[in-house]
Amino acid sequence: MLKEKIRSEYGIRVHRKQTIHAVTAVVLIGILISSGMIVFIGWRNRLGNERKDLTRLWEEGSFEEVFEISMARLETKPMDYFLLTLHGFSAYQLAVAQINSYDTQTYIDACIWSLRKALLCKEGPGDLRVHYVLGKAYYYKGAAYADMAVTFLEAARTGNYPAGDLPEYLGLAYAAIQDYRNSVAAFSLALDPGVEDRAESGEVTQNRAPSDLLLLSIARSYLALEEADTARAYLIRCVETSRDSNILVAARLLLGEIYGKSGDVSGAEAQYLAILEEGGENAEAHFQLGELYAGGGDSTRARAEWRRAVRIDPTHGPARTRLNM
Repeated sequence: MLKEKIRSEYGIRVHRKQTIHAVTAVVLIGILISSGMIVFIGWRNRLGNERKDLTRLWEEGSFEEVFEISMARLETKPMDYFLLTLHGFSAYQLAVAQINSYDTQTYIDACIWSLRKALLCKEGPGDLRVHYVLGKAYYYKGAAYADMAVTFLEAARTGNYPAGDLPEYLGLAYAAIQDYRNSVAAFSLALDPGVEDRAESGEVTQNRAPSDLLLLSIARSYLALEEADTARAYLIRCVETSRDSNILVAARLLLGEIYGKSGDVSGAEAQYLAILEEGGENAEAHFQLGELYAGGGDSTRARAEWRRAVRIDPTHGPARTRLNM
């Protein structure tokens, strides 16, 4: 009887210990779950606040702050799509605001690095803004990267991304790779008065007037296609609307070349003289006047113009060559 009593009491103690252990384990698990939930909720709230803060800074136009903060956060979250896109977008905005070309290229490189990485993090086509900004970034990277600009700008266009300057950049990129047919086709979209222009601020405007640079670029593409009459029409329109002295000079030089090749010597002379009257001395205008006079048999006036060209620009090779003949 005594042994049975001892065995019974021992069993009760063991059972009691097991019960206590089980309750303790349940309590500990509950505490761990609660703590985990608190940590998760806190992390989620902090993440949400971080995104809200960065979005607010972006909307305020504080691109440098967005760039710096996103770069710091990417050190701990290197594959975060939101951070990568904002870092890339802010880098592009800073790039186009630079005066120094080295600084521009530094930000362009940061933009391309960040947005290409963002594309790796996103399944499917992703945000069309990424393709659009990447295309523009590659265009600013230089002519050697124009094919990449075409690739990403075409992706944005195919997805119907509503940016009014997209066809213009696409036309310039196609021209840079000497695909002038597609360049003209893209430029024609840029001239479409029905195209909506969604600025990067999110505002939408319509019926953008074509820029003088766009008109000049279209004319150059048509000249490359040997469609001089169409090129001349765009150049005349450019001259009539532009207030930029450099664009005016470029347009008048091309017009003078078109008139000269068609045999309209007086028309060509008028363009070169207009350059000198409107913008002062210009070596190329003097050189081309010399070419016109030489073609007409007036070598005295021709050499005088070539000498003026060399006096303005001692490195003007064609004028020096003419004088040494």
